[in-house]
Amino acid sequence: MIIVMKPTAGQAEIDHVVEKVEAVGCKTTLLEGTNRKVIAVIGDKRDIPPEYWDTIPGVEKAVPILTPYKLASREVKKSDTEIKINDQVLGGKKIGVIAGPCAVESQDQINFIAEGVKKAGAIALRGGAFKPRTSPYSFQGLKEEGLEYLARAREATGLAIVTEILSPEHIDLVSSYVDVLQIGTRNMANFLLLEAVGKCNKPVILKRGMSATLDEFLLAGEYILSHGNPNVILCERGIRTFETHTRFTLSLSIVPHLKLLTHLPVIVDPSHGTGVRELVAPMSRGAIAVGADGLILEVHKDPEKSFVDGPQALTIESFEKLMKESGAVAESIGREI
Repeated sequence: MIIVMKPTAGQAEIDHVVEKVEAVGCKTTLLEGTNRKVIAVIGDKRDIPPEYWDTIPGVEKAVPILTPYKLASREVKKSDTEIKINDQVLGGKKIGVIAGPCAVESQDQINFIAEGVKKAGAIALRGGAFKPRTSPYSFQGLKEEGLEYLARAREATGLAIVTEILSPEHIDLVSSYVDVLQIGTRNMANFLLLEAVGKCNKPVILKRGMSATLDEFLLAGEYILSHGNPNVILCERGIRTFETHTRFTLSLSIVPHLKLLTHLPVIVDPSHGTGVRELVAPMSRGAIAVGADGLILEVHKDPEKSFVDGPQALTIESFEKLMKESGAVAESIGREI
């Protein structure tokens, strides 16, 4: 349920409504609208009719929310959420591109890539310090050493840093180095981790689970929102199907569908979604055409020598070309990169 406050409602009236809601055992989240404020009520109190709240001073109306994802729903917030990433904004007119290697390998490697992607127009640098791998014998990342390399690359370029987090125990450590936390596909249903990042103040990129439905994806985002973190970015990265010509099946149709259902920004990962370098650029253009708010791409100095996911990584030169082509698509739909 949401409680819509009157445009004239003052802080004392808002505080009174919050007290009344919490007195019946529910939690509240205050949402700032353009003309008025809305209080989202989290909790199951079906025995209290909406009309009960309408009698409280300052309340315009109470509206039941039918979707299971309350805070992520457009029923709660009609306008798009814009998330600040350092001096950049994701979710507005500008399409944000996040780029970098799948894994941090050395200081020289990450600095070279950071300088290249920034020059081409990226708003943030991605790089894995902790790597979840299918095989226990594969490269697992440089861990804190990798985080230190990322932090130095930020000092050199000014780019915000995005990296994946694997467990609640790592949050304090990783948050001390980076600007945006990423939840990978394998952890979309790791509810303890979702709750933990919900309690921190860093923006979170939530990747869709490789077998997750749209509703499951949004409910994973709801875990983060319901624990107090409003800065959730949804990322489509491909799902596992019977098809074998690509690493995964990149479901671009979910982007406009998500934009209908949620106010949260939606980005796309064509690198993991295809696993094929030659397909990354056309799927990036397609993602922008269907309404994505951003892209997250793998870029490497020398993909053939990459420790992880070389076949899908772009070179700096191919990334520059992609940015120019994608910019033309963005301009054609009234946006920019």
